[in-house]
Amino acid sequence: MIKGIMGNKGVTVSGGDVSTPYINNNSSNPIQGMIRLWGNDFQVFDGSMWVQLASSYATVSLDQDTQDLLTWARTQRTLERNRAVLIELNPALEKAYKAVLRAEANFEILSKFVENDLDAELRELAP
Repeated sequence: MIKGIMGNKGVTVSGGDVSTPYINNNSSNPIQGMIRLWGNDFQVFDGSMWVQLASSYATVSLDQDTQDLLTWARTQRTLERNRAVLIELNPALEKAYKAVLRAEANFEILSKFVENDLDAELRELAP
């Protein structure tokens, strides 16, 4: 029996019943709180009689942000695979793609300068 499934970053857990006590096979002389499996049902002894426990099932899934990231990653993977095939079939596209990569690298370098300048301006404005 699982008691207490916890979610973490990227994983969502909902539903389930984590309040069930222990299971003991001694159902001929039960004590309060004892649980037994009776056919397909879990039952708990309430001190005077066996009472069927409500069935509930925990659901474990990825949270929406993680699902969105996986969808984005799959889309990027497909895009990269398609580009690789196109470049292989047409050498002119390889030159264009290398130009795109150089432009992206230049963008990253220039954006660092802009970020540093912005940080310096914000520090000057701070009281």
